[in-house]
Amino acid sequence: MNNKLFPDKGFTHGGIFHADDVFTTALLKILNVDFTWERGFAVPEDFEGIVYDIGFGEFDHHQADARVRENGVPYAAFGLVWERFGCYVMDKKDADAFDKEFVQMIDLTDNTGGRNPISSLIHDMNPEWNEEVSSDEAFSKAVEFAMFTLETQFKHIQSKREANSIVKEKLSEAVGKTLYIGEYVPWREALKDTDIDYVIYKSARGGFNIQTVPHKDGNETDVSFPIEWRGKTREELEELTGIKGLSFCHNSGFLCATESLEAAWGVTMK
Repeated sequence: MNNKLFPDKGFTHGGIFHADDVFTTALLKILNVDFTWERGFAVPEDFEGIVYDIGFGEFDHHQADARVRENGVPYAAFGLVWERFGCYVMDKKDADAFDKEFVQMIDLTDNTGGRNPISSLIHDMNPEWNEEVSSDEAFSKAVEFAMFTLETQFKHIQSKREANSIVKEKLSEAVGKTLYIGEYVPWREALKDTDIDYVIYKSARGGFNIQTVPHKDGNETDVSFPIEWRGKTREELEELTGIKGLSFCHNSGFLCATESLEAAWGVTMK
């Protein structure tokens, strides 16, 4: 990324670190590979750079008038820095969703002392009382972990965006309420608000999968495969349905597998 847009130096508090200051540092390092940081218990008067999680400034949250989101989740440094710079990582819709699903979890824990797995893991990276490891050294290792975590999340979000575009482009090829997408790409989000009931795609095991489409945030679907198909052998399924090559039906009724595309289309017509 263009490091001229982002700070090249930062200052945060010393001592015991938390997911808040660690993930903020990681984000700033991702935005600018040349970013460096200092830690301490008082901000130097002549410091030129971004100051976060200390100092009662724009990116601190320990002051009496600290900001709170409309949903009641208080900001911590990570949320404040994400609010400023998240739009450089992804579009606003995805940035807002990432704040809700990931950033707020860390901010809430930092403000309330609650627990979540990632914040607990970061906290456990602090040196133990009987370890001869400096806090700054441990902090740097925690930042590396947080960078890997964020980059993995960002890659996943970008992958979903690309998948949505591919699936939406194929909607014009739907036959009735069934859509064949060819090679598998994540399709749930793109089809959630459509009238598509079945999606067919190539299986990694060979053949094809036919899956019912949830039209809500959970796994509920408007259709499911017949109870009498579920858990049957291939021979039983072919005899029951008359569809040669129908090899599997999940016990929950949301997934079937076939050996051929012709058989897959046949399943959706039963």
